[in-house]
Amino acid sequence: MHADLHTHTTASDGQLTPAELINRASAAGVEMLAITDHDTVAGIQSIYDRAPPSVRLIPGLELSAIWRNAGVHVVGLNIDLDNTVLSQGIKQQQRARAKRAEDIARKLEHAGFKGVLDGARKHAGNDCAGRPHFAQFLVHSGQVKDFKTAFKKHLGRGKAGDIKNCWASLEDVIGWISAAGGAAVLAHPAKYKMTNMRLEELCKAFVAAGGHAIEVISGAQDAALTDKLARLASRHGLLASCGSDFHQPGQPWAELGQAPTLPSSCRPVWEYW
Repeated sequence: MHADLHTHTTASDGQLTPAELINRASAAGVEMLAITDHDTVAGIQSIYDRAPPSVRLIPGLELSAIWRNAGVHVVGLNIDLDNTVLSQGIKQQQRARAKRAEDIARKLEHAGFKGVLDGARKHAGNDCAGRPHFAQFLVHSGQVKDFKTAFKKHLGRGKAGDIKNCWASLEDVIGWISAAGGAAVLAHPAKYKMTNMRLEELCKAFVAAGGHAIEVISGAQDAALTDKLARLASRHGLLASCGSDFHQPGQPWAELGQAPTLPSSCRPVWEYW
């Protein structure tokens, strides 16, 4: 199965519309595609009944969560888009995201930047302003030289714009996804920069809270990391997911349909449905 189960559209911080994303995925030979925008199902709802026959479209989303004061992301796959519990959770996340944008803007303006919140909101369009939108504004307004610098100095892990204590707990987020009949997937575990011991503890907590799977593959990655994450999934009895975490063209490390296939030792997440 050629699957890409982690992608983003203009409904959150991606650059392609849902229709453009599906067309690009189809051209790349993707057979199973999940649209997993941040804290919203607007993108998948807009296109769900109009996917081409060549692509099986999986309704999903990506939710931010807190575990032991660390921010983690959980992808929900094959969810009921009309589930009341999940809908209420999404509303809670969106309120938190709006408050977070205000907090980020306040910290950046305290650091000397100007017009931050309004500028980020313009780049966000219909989405709530997130860190990529703040970075876009800082670069386009000439206050920072490039996107990489914006994150490295101001918005990345541990910097002024890295605000994460607004999110729901890991347990709550998994509960929302489960209530909607979906599979809860721990997203891109290697990106959290955790020690091996802490990552093991996170997986134990994830399973205890009702989590179903882990992303064994996230974008382009080397075989050694894939093998490590496959063994991690096996130790904790977790299904394996794979996705590009695609946001925009021109990023070969996160291009649609270009991630390696899951190791044969893994039980794929689509066994869940």
